[in-house]
Amino acid sequence: MAIFLLALFFMPPTPASSCAPQAAPPAQAVLPIAPNPQKTARLNISAALLPGDVLAEAPQGRGESAVIPSPEPASGPQLTFFVHQDETRWWISGQENTIYQMHPNFHSPYQGTNSFTAPFQYKASEVATLYLGWQVHRAPRYESEILYDEENAGGRGLSQALGLAGFTNLDVVRNPNLSELPYLARVEWHQTIGFTEETIAQPRGPLALATQVPVRRLDIRIGKLTLPDMYDLNSVLSDSHLQFMDWTVDNNGAWDYAADTRGYTYATVLEYQDRAWALRYAVALMPTVANGINLDWALRRAHSQNVEFELRKSLLPGRASRLRLLAYGNNAHMGLYRDAVNAYLAGITSTPEITSVEKFGALKYGFGVNVEQELTENLTMAARFGWNEGQHESFAYTETDQTFLVGARYVGTRWHRPADNVAVAFNSTAIKKDHQNYLRLGGLGFILGDGRLNYAREDIVEAYYNLHAWKGLYYAVGNTWIAHPGYNQDRGPVDVQSVRMHVEF
Repeated sequence: MAIFLLALFFMPPTPASSCAPQAAPPAQAVLPIAPNPQKTARLNISAALLPGDVLAEAPQGRGESAVIPSPEPASGPQLTFFVHQDETRWWISGQENTIYQMHPNFHSPYQGTNSFTAPFQYKASEVATLYLGWQVHRAPRYESEILYDEENAGGRGLSQALGLAGFTNLDVVRNPNLSELPYLARVEWHQTIGFTEETIAQPRGPLALATQVPVRRLDIRIGKLTLPDMYDLNSVLSDSHLQFMDWTVDNNGAWDYAADTRGYTYATVLEYQDRAWALRYAVALMPTVANGINLDWALRRAHSQNVEFELRKSLLPGRASRLRLLAYGNNAHMGLYRDAVNAYLAGITSTPEITSVEKFGALKYGFGVNVEQELTENLTMAARFGWNEGQHESFAYTETDQTFLVGARYVGTRWHRPADNVAVAFNSTAIKKDHQNYLRLGGLGFILGDGRLNYAREDIVEAYYNLHAWKGLYYAVGNTWIAHPGYNQDRGPVDVQSVRMHVEF
């Protein structure tokens, strides 16, 4: 750890360069990121920059980097260890992300099976990914490519990733019994169908290999993937490897998106892109049990449908804006919190047990609003609002029924470090009355359960500084302050310190 911190402060500064955004930047204009298992890294693979679009780091996503590899170091600092050329049919790259977290003792008069534990503790996690891609057919109007990613995840989260709806490390998988051997993360067929000969530049990366795409087009993706690769993207609030690390800051916590324990599913995604807007639809497999590793292949009884509309219109002169509206519905073998409570009160179960009242045909639905606005060349603001009906059990992502989030990021051009950024975010999450009663009477979710509950919203403030040390090497220091962990005002607050090392190949 001492060597790690010394390296952080004594690495040579990144050479100064202009960070002025371009209307339609070439592939080297943005930073690379890689996926993480719980909410995998996302890259805005579908929305190339349009004339007048001046977001400093779009397209980008969560867990994949905010940056796309730079083949021309002269145009700015080199952001990966190896230069990735645009001319080849193939793509090979990789990433490694290590996060160390700790917290001191905090106030906790009691705790239960799924509590965030109060005594001092520290944990470390690691995620490594190999990205492979091949362009089967190279033509802007009818681009075909196959993508394959292999990944491994190791280490543990604080309290085994239990006790917080907004857990502090997005790289952590909640199930500690999963193997740490490499596993298949993605394998997908990506087909582009263009409706015009007019093309625009697209940054090349591990999830999109073409450098020119039609202005109006349909993108089809079929295979194993993660829905956050395409949905709910945000240039400030999406990237756990170069930005924030908290589950409900990098993602809409109320979007219970279809995924296995590691964050992946099998799906078909249709995405129509036009000059200033996009529309996406996906149908995906749901897990067989809440937060389970196995997926249910019987689509008639269990599936997820997701729709998102994206509008790219500038609200301020010369400054880019984004608005994304998301709606989803999950059918799965789920239970109602109210039924579990009623069974307990009737003496049928000794404690409320959501698994005892699960049945097929259950529908959990919700929506999200996602906005971002560039204010200056270096400063971008962003916000999210999410809501779900909250009566059916949380099933795939985390135990949140409502979320409100606002954040801001500042790029370090003014102090001659254009690949550095500093940011802060505030997030407040809530659960509905039936969910509260279930936890208050001693029920357990797949993440929460203190044995009792004195309810309050779970409020989180996270801040970080991310430093580009050299080529593909990045360091970050961060702090996450959580009031009412697990929605329980009898416990906390808790203060979590983080140190991160990220490597891009």
